[in-house]
Amino acid sequence: MSVMQIPRRVDYALRAVIYLSNQDSERSCSTSEIAKHQAVPRKFLEKIIQDLIRSGLVKSKRGPDGGYSLARSPHEISFQDVIEALDGPIAVNVCMDQHLSCDHLPRCTMMEVWREVQRKVVDVFARTTLADLKQTPCQALTNPSSLSSAA
Repeated sequence: MSVMQIPRRVDYALRAVIYLSNQDSERSCSTSEIAKHQAVPRKFLEKIIQDLIRSGLVKSKRGPDGGYSLARSPHEISFQDVIEALDGPIAVNVCMDQHLSCDHLPRCTMMEVWREVQRKVVDVFARTTLADLKQTPCQALTNPSSLSSAA
């Protein structure tokens, strides 16, 4: 069975920034720490972090207390920001990408369906911020396994 799914690298990026959003804003985390707590391959995460830095979502700090932290408040980073930092503009179907043309467009009967799905998907990603998924200390204490399984 085939399923429509978010690419693994986007899932890992979301896991990483959600983890960072749950840390003290002054604290930097290593890729090893993030990888361990989020069950993400460290080498793959290192590449993903670089994309997040280039997009201005994550910042790096050198030195003994170095590592990575969010570049902006968790309230200011949406799922859409993270997804587009790794994959570019969100398109639920190839015909939703404005840079591509489709031979079926003038007579396509599905276009309105794709537009509606596109609008709703982008709306959910745009309005869901990292702060919406921030774990409170009580949640962490009552459900310690939630840190490693949170997406």
